[in-house]
Amino acid sequence: MSDELDFHLDDFEPADTDSEDAEQRFWHSDLTVLAEHHTTPYGPHSFVVAHDRSATWGVPGAPQIAAIKVARDFSRRTFTFEAAYHAAVPFAQNWLIEHGCPPDRIAQVRRHFMEPTDDLTLLLDRQIRESGARYEVIGSGTSDSDPCETWTLTRDSRAAQAPIRVFLEEDNREARTYTIREGAFDDEAAARHWLADRSSPLPQPPDYRGEAAARLARAALYRSAGASAIPKAGPDIRHAPSAGAAQRPNRGKSL
Repeated sequence: MSDELDFHLDDFEPADTDSEDAEQRFWHSDLTVLAEHHTTPYGPHSFVVAHDRSATWGVPGAPQIAAIKVARDFSRRTFTFEAAYHAAVPFAQNWLIEHGCPPDRIAQVRRHFMEPTDDLTLLLDRQIRESGARYEVIGSGTSDSDPCETWTLTRDSRAAQAPIRVFLEEDNREARTYTIREGAFDDEAAARHWLADRSSPLPQPPDYRGEAAARLARAALYRSAGASAIPKAGPDIRHAPSAGAAQRPNRGKSL
């Protein structure tokens, strides 16, 4: 992976106004690359997951992780540029995979990112990243204040019970670690009430019951197999949030 973001667009022109607008929306100096894949040699596609520092100064609670796909047409010397913002890295990776990126190429997170705290976090990372169109994202929230967190509110198309799922990520900046947990709700109103209140534990999905040991065993097996997505500790470049208590000052608006 390169230290500087390069979409390889020298001598290319945007193919349409949407691509021109999307490309001009980003200042390269604001983006910290977390994962990237460029088809080679001289391939037509670039896929990038990046943290956008400028989002910190925008709408409170807005997502800060950008998923970017660039396609180059060498015969016309033009490019198309697509991007989407997400609260958490695995959702950005999922978007890129759904837009044609090889899954193993975008799972490699840069070494200055934070480490997962446990095997369940690692399993949920992979579950989201490889979920295809399973999760419909309804909303998200990002908090820069301590404790830092992100949450993503989704509808799980595979869930027979409690189909509204909340993926809550808590970051420990001092330890440079993050924890992901999944909560299940019967409807969106109940999920949003919990997110606003936090007076009770995050409700476990029904499918966890009786399967916790098996899920953790699968996560441990994945880790021992040398999962490429396991990030190594390093300088904390992340401004995205973590999970926490019932009352959080400056938590930011949810989307």
